[in-house]
Amino acid sequence: MTHTQALLILWAFCLQLITAFAPVQHERRSANYTSVRLNNSTIYGTISPKTPDVRSFLSIPYAAPPVGSLRWAPPQPMALAADVDATSFGLSCPQIFNNRSSALSTIVYTTVDPEFSLEGGASSPTGEDCLTLSVWAPTTITTAAAASASANSSLPLLLPVIIWIFGGAFQVGGENVPYQNPAQWVQRTRSHVVVSFNYRLNIFGFPVAAGLGTTTQNLGLLDQRAAVEWVRDNIAAFGGDPERMVIWGQSAGSLSVESFQYAYPEDPIVKGAVLDSGSVYMQTLDLESSTGSFAFVAEHFGCGGGLEPEGEVECMRGVPADAIEDFLDEHLTAGAAPMLAFQPVKDEKVIFSNYTQRTIDGAIADIPVIIGTTSNEGAAFNAFDLSGPNETAAESFMLDTVLCPLVQSTNDRTAAGYNVYRFWYDGNFTNISPLPWMGAFHCSELPLLFGTHPNFRGNSTPFEYAVSESMQDLWVEFARDPSGFTERWPVWNPDTQPMLVFGQGGIPSQVVNLTIETASTQAQMISMCAA
Repeated sequence: MTHTQALLILWAFCLQLITAFAPVQHERRSANYTSVRLNNSTIYGTISPKTPDVRSFLSIPYAAPPVGSLRWAPPQPMALAADVDATSFGLSCPQIFNNRSSALSTIVYTTVDPEFSLEGGASSPTGEDCLTLSVWAPTTITTAAAASASANSSLPLLLPVIIWIFGGAFQVGGENVPYQNPAQWVQRTRSHVVVSFNYRLNIFGFPVAAGLGTTTQNLGLLDQRAAVEWVRDNIAAFGGDPERMVIWGQSAGSLSVESFQYAYPEDPIVKGAVLDSGSVYMQTLDLESSTGSFAFVAEHFGCGGGLEPEGEVECMRGVPADAIEDFLDEHLTAGAAPMLAFQPVKDEKVIFSNYTQRTIDGAIADIPVIIGTTSNEGAAFNAFDLSGPNETAAESFMLDTVLCPLVQSTNDRTAAGYNVYRFWYDGNFTNISPLPWMGAFHCSELPLLFGTHPNFRGNSTPFEYAVSESMQDLWVEFARDPSGFTERWPVWNPDTQPMLVFGQGGIPSQVVNLTIETASTQAQMISMCAA
């Protein structure tokens, strides 16, 4: 395609925006607002002066509010209102915070780096009417993006879509997390669309209740599927290509992303996946031995007392959500007994018992996958003072909870003939890791990918910007064509073990062959998983 042809395509895209996305008669009709028509609805979004080339549509409902009889029920479709106000974030799903200075605490994310938590922290508004998603799309696209944009559907120019699933141990998180706002990323590239969404968490999303049977336990994962289906059906109205979507998750979000490939092997919807510091090979709950947590909470609210399991659930549907949320938050923060667990549970529908065998049997979606970790995953999750964490405990978390499950997933996929790309993030930047021992801790790569790294605790260094842009460009390239991705990033193979390393040795990104660079930190850590 010539430069002139690309400019003509770009001009056509701009004309399309003027006609298809022009604001309708509305009190918000100004330079700071925008709108799209979606079926019989008009969705009103914003254009921030800080990111003038980005249209933001925030907290659009993708399912009916899971309240009343729909609490602890699969997500239900709903029709949008004639006018949808998507100019600000709505409610986040109920959260359970743990502010104890102990193993698996969240103090790093709420105190040292609060931008990893919801805007406003524990005071952020929450509620059950939280099944919403947000879309960030460019107002105009670059010439290069115009040249590679697809001709699909009724809109002539559609961009690749990255669907983000947040982490937070299935207890906390949401769309409204400062470090995970992609507006600056979309502003910089103007060549892709990003979607984020809420899903039910903790007891509301993963009740592990005897009265619900086996197929309605992992409700948060069912919410995620409903959100991705909504994106598939509607993203073209925002300029995104439903045929070029990849899904990316971190930590619990990464486990979620991998679960998609096994739960829907014939219909993953997306064309590629990114597993960032989390895997279904991590330990999940067994239903039969884990229903005591729900029963304990039910007893506290007077819903025990000899009720049958189904009656227990029905009684709990009448307890106000904020009362349940407050009780669980206080119980966890106090470190009281018993230890409660509301997490994904093996139901043999979306969470399975034997992933190695399912991979061997081909019961997995055949899509390319990026798999990676940071170099100091465990530092933020273990008891510490300002001098540093318990190094033994931090290494144990790194190996047992994050790295080794991903190594096993990589090995199983590779043996079965599926394409895997491996990465390792080693960046250590003081505006993200302000304490000297933190390094590349769990989540620390996210501000670089979202482009939010210069927003807090001082501007970023030129090297930090370079690492960020290298990561961002590769993620967008993967979304554009996950199957044609080997030129800059070799497919993992056991002979050379090529891994793309970010932020190490003053180099933004470099391919390291672990069978050659055997003394590298990543090679030594991975070898410990095989021991």
